Amino acid sequence: MVLRGVAKPASYLILIAASLFFLMPVYVMVITSLKPLDEITLDQMWTWPSAIDVSSYSEAFTKLAPNLMNSFYLVVPATLLSALLGAMSGYVLSKWRFKGSEVLFTLMLFGMFIPYQSILIPLIQFLREIGLYNSIPGLIFVHVVYGIPITTLMFRNFYVNIPDEMIESAKIDGANFLGIFRHIMVPLSLSGFVVVAIWQFTNIWNEFLFAVTITTAEQQPVMVALQNLSGSQIVQWNVQMAGALLAALPTLLVYILLGKYFVRGLLAGSVKG
Repeated sequence: MVLRGVAKPASYLILIAASLFFLMPVYVMVITSLKPLDEITLDQMWTWPSAIDVSSYSEAFTKLAPNLMNSFYLVVPATLLSALLGAMSGYVLSKWRFKGSEVLFTLMLFGMFIPYQSILIPLIQFLREIGLYNSIPGLIFVHVVYGIPITTLMFRNFYVNIPDEMIESAKIDGANFLGIFRHIMVPLSLSGFVVVAIWQFTNIWNEFLFAVTITTAEQQPVMVALQNLSGSQIVQWNVQMAGALLAALPTLLVYILLGKYFVRGLLAGSVKG
């Protein structure tokens, strides 16, 4: 009993210490973003600013605003489309199996393990041929295609847990393929949609390689613009840190607002396999 009484507080202390350790970079980012440029030195990295200066945030937002909008134009449709296509393909591969469906599913999963770098040159050539190079629709197309394997896996594993008797009953009542998907599968998999949406939103928002190679200048998302904030001669670390926090804010808000649904979706089996 004594050991149990000691173990619980000790585990809390360890968790608090680990949390503080992982939050140290965030602390440095925040206080650096609030300092004037002349106070930013390595020996004063941990010290609070003598006066709060938020001008770095306004400067960073002014420079990043167009690219922030590009990221929203990219992430929202790419997330919705990849989630919808993943749900439909997961539905087919779990409830409407056909000859060769397992082989097809395996081949789709193989797409998860293809490195971006290995297909970059043919991908750019293909996008040039179809007129989508250096455009937000081109980036949406790439992320939707690359997202289908993981979204299919998530939804397939989620739909496997739905009893086949429900599908059979719907067929007897005259429901067709799309009717079953719309009226039965979608309402039952809302937590799965949340998991997939958060996963895709975060991955697409933070992705850099496709963004920097497929788009240029005015079409680039915020992560590429954030890298360009560094400048060529003098690095304004306060503006850099403010820009990094602004760029991370959307994904942070998504996890704050939808985090509990994300955990519920995981526990419901949407990523079990």
